[in-house]
Amino acid sequence: MNTQSLKIIVADDETPARNRLRELLAEIDGVCVVGEARNGKEALMLALDTGADLVLLDIRMPQMDGIEAAGHLQKVAPPPAIIFTTAFDSYAMQAFDVNAVDYLLKPIRLERLQSAIAKARALLPGQLAALQSMQRQRTHFSVTERGRVLLVPVADVIYLRAELKYLTLRTRERSYLVEDSLTAIEQEFGDHFLRLHRNCLVAQHCILGYEKRHDGDSEHGWTVLLRDVPDTLAVSRRQHHVLRKLLG
Repeated sequence: MNTQSLKIIVADDETPARNRLRELLAEIDGVCVVGEARNGKEALMLALDTGADLVLLDIRMPQMDGIEAAGHLQKVAPPPAIIFTTAFDSYAMQAFDVNAVDYLLKPIRLERLQSAIAKARALLPGQLAALQSMQRQRTHFSVTERGRVLLVPVADVIYLRAELKYLTLRTRERSYLVEDSLTAIEQEFGDHFLRLHRNCLVAQHCILGYEKRHDGDSEHGWTVLLRDVPDTLAVSRRQHHVLRKLLG
């Protein structure tokens, strides 16, 4: 990472905390604050627009927390370095210490900030995975498309279907390809998505009903009818009773 004119984004939902970091950074040579964000989504958009080298990322923020934002920032090319800032107690910080992820405990001191910046590196996937137990449920899926990272709200997703190494993520407007695990999504959003088939999850609120088909296009003939899109999805025999229970 280039240590000259280091481009930094400050992300914190509290204005005094952002101001404090700006004041500290003003005392450090070779750094430049290129933007401020009030939540993780704003931080990601700023990182894409500015090509920031480093994001000072608060953990607890509205709309999108810091750990979720760090996951989306991993898809930026090249990904910025991440330093978490937090008011968590020392017990919670053990997760960062064990996984060698740098963090700044509030109130932040100048010497500690200088030290963290000097050794900042992009997060490794394994480090991020180890912190996910501290993460709230994701609010967005991130999609890499033509060199950009797009955020798709979980609430907008109608279904996800596994196809080879990718998942097709369908919204009312269009489909996206994402690299994710259907099983992991089911575990994370078990109260939101229903498994219809070994390769498909559907948002429960988007199910209008189901019907028997006789054209041979679906396994055992049962398909789900969806809200807002003409697509129909096959229902496995194993999951048919779950669907019937959901719809009463």
